[in-house]
Order: sequence, then C-alpha cells, then structure tokens
Amino acid sequence: MMKNMIYILLATLFAVEASGQEAAMTAEALVRAMDKNLNAKTRVLTSKMIVHGRRVSRTIKSRNWVKGINQAYTEYLAPPREAGTKMLKLEDKLWIYSPQTDRVIQISGHMLRQSVMGSDMSYNDMMEDRPLEELYEATLEGSVGINGRDHWVMLLTAKRKGLSYPLRRAWIDKEYLLPMREELYAKSGKLLKTSTMSDIRKVQGRWFPSQFNFKDELKRNSKGTEWVIDEIAFDVDIPASRFSKAMLRK
Repeated sequence: MMKNMIYILLATLFAVEASGQEAAMTAEALVRAMDKNLNAKTRVLTSKMIVHGRRVSRTIKSRNWVKGINQAYTEYLAPPREAGTKMLKLEDKLWIYSPQTDRVIQISGHMLRQSVMGSDMSYNDMMEDRPLEELYEATLEGSVGINGRDHWVMLLTAKRKGLSYPLRRAWIDKEYLLPMREELYAKSGKLLKTSTMSDIRKVQGRWFPSQFNFKDELKRNSKGTEWVIDEIAFDVDIPASRFSKAMLRK
C-alpha cells in the first residue's frame, strides 16, 4: 500500500514537472511563431497613419522599405505639409530629412521617445524591429475567448535593460498566432500604451494584420492612432543604395 502511494506521488511530481516544461516550450514556440509572422528578410509597404486629434483627424501616407532588423527607409507622400519628409534607420541610429528646411537631423537619446508627427507612436516604437524572442522571456498565463475566437494570454518580461516596455501582456489568437491585443507597461507596472491588430489577411503564406491601433495611455483624451497597410510584399529585392544617407536628399 505504502509502495503504491509512493509510486503515485512520484508519478504526480514527474507529471507536474513535465507539464511545466511543456508550458515553457509552448510559450517559446508561440513567440517564435509570432516573430515568423511579423518579420521577414525584407518588406516593402505602402501605408497610411490616421492621427485622431481632439477636433480633427489627419491622414499621413508613406512608403516603407525594410531590410532585416537594422535597416529601414520611409518616405512620406501626403499630405503636402509632410510630403517629401524622409527617415532612415541604420541599426540604432535614426536620421530625418525635412524638405521645409532642407536639413538632415539625427534623432537620438530621449528624443526617440517623442511622438511621430503628433501620433500615439514614438520613434522608438517605429524603430523596434528585433524579434520578441531576443528581447523577452515569455510566460503563458492562461486562455480566454474574445469575440468568439480562442486566445492565449502571455506575459513578456524584458531580458535586457533599456527597453521602452519592460513588461508586455499579449492576447494571441490561436489560429493566426498574432498578438491581437497588447498592453505595454513600465517597469513599475504602470500602463503606458495599448495596441490592437485587426483585418487579418493571408499574405504570402503568413497571417498578417492590415490595421494596427495604438493608444498612448499617458495622453489625456487620446483617441488613438490607426496605422493601415494598403499594400505589402515580403522577401523582395531592395537595392543597398536605398539605405544610404544620400537617399534622404533625393
């Protein structure tokens, strides 16, 4: 009798340990799957950013070229006030060309936390393309249904110092393997921003959102910012010259 009880106890302990290992592996696999859907060797896209102000909304159109996680080039197309503005990211450096002043300036340090063209997105938000797997430890917190679809709830904790959001909580669609909603926190636990994804489509064999919504929770009366992708292509050839400072004045 005692021997049977010992066997049952040991079996239970092994099952709990195995279950914990499986959960950890599942969390890591989920993060890798999200990274695979959201990242690519290269991507070229045309998009518009809709900035909702207190009284009026502005729509800013742009075209973006992205290579890996270290190179990105953006040209703003409309409206006339922003048309011709260009941004170049090389690793952790960012340059902006303004046609109004015909000057190129480098954005760095605390300036990267500033809003991009009055939106709820910062320059840091736009520059951070590194895979989540490199930046965060993932822990599954449970499962929940949202609008008739099953989601995992995941807590992401920063592996390194200096990230804009040391804590993130994500609601991941079990079919799309995308973080449909995220809450972005300071180290203190204070909620800084929320983001959502919608209009999910199959693009070149991967699920990808056509619309993102960002809300700066520290802004009073913020109505949020929409980022809508009109066209996108993955793994296309982009000339190396696209990512040179000389392109900013062309």
